[in-house]
Amino acid sequence: MTTILVVDDDQNILNLVSVYLKDEGFNVLKAENGQEALNLLEKNPCDMAIVDVMMPVIDGYELTKDIRNFYDIPIILLTAKDQLKDKEKGFLSGTDDYLVKPFEPKELLYRIKALFRRYEKNTEDVITLGSTVINKKNYVVEIDDKSFLLPLKEFELLFYLASHPSQVFSRGHLIERIWGFDYDGDERTVDVHIKRLRERFTKITSDFHIKTIRSVGYALEVK
Repeated sequence: MTTILVVDDDQNILNLVSVYLKDEGFNVLKAENGQEALNLLEKNPCDMAIVDVMMPVIDGYELTKDIRNFYDIPIILLTAKDQLKDKEKGFLSGTDDYLVKPFEPKELLYRIKALFRRYEKNTEDVITLGSTVINKKNYVVEIDDKSFLLPLKEFELLFYLASHPSQVFSRGHLIERIWGFDYDGDERTVDVHIKRLRERFTKITSDFHIKTIRSVGYALEVK
């Protein structure tokens, strides 16, 4: 499960953001100041940090610098300051995004998802599963001496599933990750693309299998 660290000395904001993110399926760690946040990061792997600027002990700017020095995770700064110089200071400290209070929780969610997509683009470009090579540099799947050039969404779906072997994803999650949160089509689009992938590869390789998890979604299993 994706873990997000939320750091804010305002209990109302801390609880509001935490409850909202938990409802969206994220695991949430909470800290009330920068030092507490660093202590949590030492003991718990996190996938993102949402950091308030004005905090005691270690403020958000300094905390962002510390996180950036030791952890490769996206950071969003939350602040009541709307001046350009404050935003500049935030980006110079290493933040990836900047959200001014008050804000709508849904806007925060959009920014979180956009950042995760951006960071995923910087991950490994080539995945090897036995004799199967999935190459994001040229969008080609190679199996033994055969090459397959897939339609874009089919390739992106296969690459995403192969990047998280054995992890179960709902149709809704896959729609957001592959088609984008603003996609207004039917979630059954995922079923169609999964069917096509199975038709392409089931008979020619046993390196992987896309498994249906009833009432949940799909997972790619490596054999």
